[in-house]
Amino acid sequence: MLKRNLHSLKMLHTKLGLRGLLVYLWNRYIRRHGYQPSTTGSDIIGAYDFLRFEPFGGEPPSVTDAARTINWVIPDFGVGSGGHLNIFRLIFLLEQRGYQCRVIIVGHTHCNSGDEARESIRKHFFPINARVSIGESSLEPAAITVATSWITAYPVRNFQGTHHRCYFVQDYEPYFYAHGSDYCFAEATYRMGFYGITAGGWLAGKLAAEHGMQTVTMGFSYDHGLYRPLPRRNPEIRRVFFYARSVTPRRGFELGLLALNRVAQKMPEISFILAGWDTSSYHIPFHHLNAGNVAVKDLPDLYSQCDVALVLSLTNLSLLPLELMACGCPVVSNRGANTEWLLNEDNAVLADATPEALSEALISLLRDEDRRKRLVEASMHFATSTSWDVEAGKVAGFFDDLLSGEGAERKS
Repeated sequence: MLKRNLHSLKMLHTKLGLRGLLVYLWNRYIRRHGYQPSTTGSDIIGAYDFLRFEPFGGEPPSVTDAARTINWVIPDFGVGSGGHLNIFRLIFLLEQRGYQCRVIIVGHTHCNSGDEARESIRKHFFPINARVSIGESSLEPAAITVATSWITAYPVRNFQGTHHRCYFVQDYEPYFYAHGSDYCFAEATYRMGFYGITAGGWLAGKLAAEHGMQTVTMGFSYDHGLYRPLPRRNPEIRRVFFYARSVTPRRGFELGLLALNRVAQKMPEISFILAGWDTSSYHIPFHHLNAGNVAVKDLPDLYSQCDVALVLSLTNLSLLPLELMACGCPVVSNRGANTEWLLNEDNAVLADATPEALSEALISLLRDEDRRKRLVEASMHFATSTSWDVEAGKVAGFFDDLLSGEGAERKS
C-alpha cells in the first residue's frame, strides 16, 4: 500500500508540480474532515490581487496596425492538458487563415521564458507560429484579446490596448468549486461584457440565459489522422473502458466505479480498463487493468480493444466520446443538457446519473451484440462527419465579422 501511495504522489507531483500537489493533498484532507477553508494560505489579499480593476495597456492600436491580430491570454499549461490542447489547436488553425496570434501566460508558470514555453507548445501540442510571452505586462496592442479561463478574464478586462475582448469558454468554471468565493469570482467573469466563444451549445445556452452573454458556438471533433479502429487482440475477451480521472470531480469517478462494480457482479466475465489517472491507491474490488495516464499515441489501440466505454461528464463534455467512437468503441454516458448537445440515442447510450441506471445501460449493450454493432457503425459515421477545420472556420468567420463591424449579427 505504501509503495502504491508513493507512486501516486510521484505521478501527482509530475502532473501538478509541488504547489499543485500540496493544494491537492490539503483539499483531500479538508474534504475528509468536513470543512472547507480557503486553500490559498494566509495571504488572502495577495492571493487574489489579480481581481483588482486597474486598467493598463494604453489606447487601442489603429485599425491598420492591429489588423487580424489576436492576443490569447492563458493560464500555465502542462503536457497533456486537454483545455490547452483545444486553445493551441484553434490558434494553429486560425493562423492558417491569416490571423497573427500571440500567447501570453499569466499567473504562476513553470516556464522560465516565453521562448521555452513556445518550444514546449510546439513540441507537445501544435506547431504554432505565435510568439509566447510571460506576464500580463507583456500584452501588446491587438485587434482582439481573448481570455481562456476565469483567472485570465481579469487581466483581459483590465487591458485597454485592444478593440475587442472575447472569452473562449470550454466549461462552466464556477462548477469547479464549492459554492464559495472562487465560485463567485469565476461566475462574475461572465458578466464582464466579453463576446463568448463556447465549446458546444450547452454553454452557449447557459451563458445567455443566466448571464446575458452573447456567444458564437463551435463544436467538437477529433484528430482524424490518429483515431481509427485498430486490429482487435483476443476478441473473445470482452472489455469495458472507463475514463477514471479521480482528480477531476466533474468526470464522476465515484459514480462510475459504483456502476462498474454492479456490472462486474452481474457479468463477472467482463474485463475492465481504467485510464485517465493512476487508481492504484483505491480499493477496487473487481478485476481491472489500471492503465493510468496513457500516451496519446497509444489511445487508439487501447480504445480499439474495448467493446464499450463509460465516459461521464457532470459539466461540459470532454473530447473522449468522439475519439472513442472513431475507434469503433460505443459510448455510454449520463443524460443532461450538458451532454445531449452532442450525444443522443443515435450515437450513444444515455442513462440517468445513478449507479443502477448506468450499469443497466452497460449490461444491456453488452448482452445485445447486434445492437452494439449497429451503434458502432452509427457512432463512427457521426464522428467522421465532424471536422476541427470546419469548427475553426466558424470562429474565424466570427472574428472576421467582428473586425468588420458585423459581429452582432453573427452572435447567437
